[in-house]
Amino acid sequence: MLLTDLEFDLPEHLIAYEPPQERGNDRLLCLRKDSGQFSDHRFSELPDLLPPDALLIFNNSKVHKARLMGVSEAGTKVEFLLIREIQKNEWLCMVEKSKRQKIGRRYQFPGACSAEILRNETDGLKIVRFSDMSMDYLETYGQIPLPPYIKREAVAEDNIRYQTIYARVMGSSAAPTAGLHFTQQMMQNLQDKGFESAFVTLHVGLGTFAPIRTDRIEDHVMHSEYYHIDEETARQINAARAQGRPIIPIGTTSCRTIESAFEAKTNTVQPGSKDTCIFIYPGYHFHVAGGLFTNFHTPGSTLLAMVSAMAGHQNICTAYQHAIQQQYRFFSYGDSMLIL
Repeated sequence: MLLTDLEFDLPEHLIAYEPPQERGNDRLLCLRKDSGQFSDHRFSELPDLLPPDALLIFNNSKVHKARLMGVSEAGTKVEFLLIREIQKNEWLCMVEKSKRQKIGRRYQFPGACSAEILRNETDGLKIVRFSDMSMDYLETYGQIPLPPYIKREAVAEDNIRYQTIYARVMGSSAAPTAGLHFTQQMMQNLQDKGFESAFVTLHVGLGTFAPIRTDRIEDHVMHSEYYHIDEETARQINAARAQGRPIIPIGTTSCRTIESAFEAKTNTVQPGSKDTCIFIYPGYHFHVAGGLFTNFHTPGSTLLAMVSAMAGHQNICTAYQHAIQQQYRFFSYGDSMLIL
């Protein structure tokens, strides 16, 4: 499959640069993967659209304030995005104007923190050693890492709205954005309708949001991301599979997690903590996920490749064109899609 197959023209006014005034006040496009038929709804209708007895899988990873502004020895401001801690005080980082930031260069940060670039990694990433870096420091001095297409500084509202209401485990560099739609009332409505929920953790990093840079998407190499599935969640998933109940991940990160944890030898989802670099694109056979609740994704992204694998590439193309015609809002703060 070519990268150009995942490209589409999106009018700029359909990009959701701000969240809706009220969380969950969004539209929802329901796509039937077998027939390609779709229908327009409100997110509030989700409990009536889901298949009976579905098990819903949520990603409870919490976004840390991973964006920091440093000052180089020459006095230049340089933005750092902390992706992943390699070991104590050493982080994999995206650094602004990466080619100019050389090994050995030092930077000063607020709160008397300093840093030095230790070495280069692939895709322009750097390993950076900080004098003292912790989650407490990031909470004090960092900013919520809004997606790069949102050309504005994060504000206080983003600290709440760019975080799911069920976020518990700190570690993501971007939000698992399908979950941003859910409110406490919706969670209660789903429970009242008899839907079972389970929680996994996948810390969102470059594996999720890095662009595809190869002409053939099969040649793209995913960055690894940490995930954890506890014993109870694995039991819930395996019981649902044994009973023939549909399993619907809430978001592509939840989908990646449960598919990564599937073991063919035992035909079960295994509990535990691992790194995953699984890349799901058309032709992939889903072992666990029977559908997907998700957002509308950026052109040329691994996320668009995943939904194309789930629903069929042509079905996604047709549904996305309908969404554009009907003025759906796209990307992280935008509207939602349910693939069944």
